[in-house]
Amino acid sequence: MAKEKDVSKKKFFQCEKCGHGYLDKETAIKCYLFCEKNETCSTKITKKAVHFPSLPTHLSNIDEK
Repeated sequence: MAKEKDVSKKKFFQCEKCGHGYLDKETAIKCYLFCEKNETCSTKITKKAVHFPSLPTHLSNIDEK
């Protein structure tokens, strides 16, 4: 659901679905649950992110046309 990460001596909790990082575990879990249910990210939740992945993992299987 949410795993703790330590990057440059700063800890955050990362959504295991999309990769966004948050300062608190509760927000990371909310993000995970939203991503799991909707297969997309919530802008309301991700505006609280402190770490942004280059491409969310749940979007990595999109075929290019």
